Amino acid sequence: MRRAPIRLVLVATVAALTATLGQGPAGAVEPDPIVPNLVPPPPPNPAEQRKHCTRAAGTGDSPTAIRALEDMNFRSVWPFTRGAGQTVAVIDTGVNPHPRLPDLVPGGDFVDLGGNGLTDCDAHGTLVAGLIAGRDAPGSGFAGGAPDSRIISIRQSSGAYSPKGSQDAVDNAGNTVGGYGDVTTMAAAIRKAADMGATVINISEVACRSAAQGIGDADRFVGSAVQYAVDVKDAVVVAAAGNVGEGSICQQQNPHTNPVDPAASPWDRVYTIATPAWYDDYVLTVGAVDSSGAAAGFTLAGPWVDVAAPGDGLVSLDPDSPGLTNTTYDFHGNARPVSGTSFAAPLVAATAALVRAHRPELNAREVMDRIKATAHGAGEARSPLVGYGIVNPLAAVTADIPPAALSVEHHRSVAVDALPAPEEPDLRPRNTALAGVGILAAVFTLGVLASFPLRRWRRGAPDGE
Repeated sequence: MRRAPIRLVLVATVAALTATLGQGPAGAVEPDPIVPNLVPPPPPNPAEQRKHCTRAAGTGDSPTAIRALEDMNFRSVWPFTRGAGQTVAVIDTGVNPHPRLPDLVPGGDFVDLGGNGLTDCDAHGTLVAGLIAGRDAPGSGFAGGAPDSRIISIRQSSGAYSPKGSQDAVDNAGNTVGGYGDVTTMAAAIRKAADMGATVINISEVACRSAAQGIGDADRFVGSAVQYAVDVKDAVVVAAAGNVGEGSICQQQNPHTNPVDPAASPWDRVYTIATPAWYDDYVLTVGAVDSSGAAAGFTLAGPWVDVAAPGDGLVSLDPDSPGLTNTTYDFHGNARPVSGTSFAAPLVAATAALVRAHRPELNAREVMDRIKATAHGAGEARSPLVGYGIVNPLAAVTADIPPAALSVEHHRSVAVDALPAPEEPDLRPRNTALAGVGILAAVFTLGVLASFPLRRWRRGAPDGE
């Protein structure tokens, strides 16, 4: 839904928070130059709630480890650090209080201006927070990646709210389509998180638009906000890459490579752009992989994707009970698994919190470079789907990497000299042997032929002669 010509509304779903206004042909794109200290204006229309809050489907807890979290192997890092002393801001749909989020801090509400950010009507932000800092508990196989870190919750969007005075659209199925939150509220939330002292900022929300149309002028507020967070406030900014496919609003996948010119810049072939993900100089953008470790079919490709993490088959804290959940419902009652780049991003945010806790001497950019340099596949070419590879929390925290080696380089082909021509074999022995055999064969043949007239003469001679 469009609130103003240059604004995009972010609608919360379990898969991701995305928005788009049409598609266009692939072309060369890049964000506008960053304008420092560009503070976004307040939203012109207050929001009002028009839908009941959605719920999650609780699932039982057990000692069995969650597969996706087991793949990340966070527990191997905990003898070194559990993220204590780190504050992770979750810019999302709010976070409901939960007994396994004991250090939850209210950060503010850009949806309900009288709220404090501790209300999650969309069953999304609570799941994100749980994957980052959900505490481990006896008999439970679940825990967030950095369980001793604390969460600041800032609600900046919700599908249950709409601007006052606006009329919600109706889709082809007769469902009301609304939502509140746009790139200006996102920019304001990023700046607030940075000002509150967040060492890591997680943004599991994406605004998408076609490359032909562009995000619009308001996106410059987002660019300025992420630059402020990283360069001024020294916060690591982690963002979801976005989702494509059925049920996702970013509907057109970007090309992975140019088959005519594989060496061409991937920035020259983009159908869909996503913010804040595409601010590659300031944001650690996260794609998703499935249970096999391959890029998930829903993950949006782009030259700005930096790393990947599991984004399928996840479990996190139930927003509506003290337990866990692996399924939520959208506002139309459809069940949604906890899958998407929205839930891959917090696993990387947790990794950033662990690195910052164990290596406080590193600044935000060095933390991001370290995560990229230690990812599985970092020695290979950067992929538009999974970036430099799947994040490895243990290596990111413990690997002994010289500072000069932290900058991640693209894999380059190296020209090598052609192999030397093989030496001509010495055929003289063979030729001598063959010549000798030929001479002997000729002598033998001549001898046989000469014996025939001699035998005839001997048969014709008189006896006694």
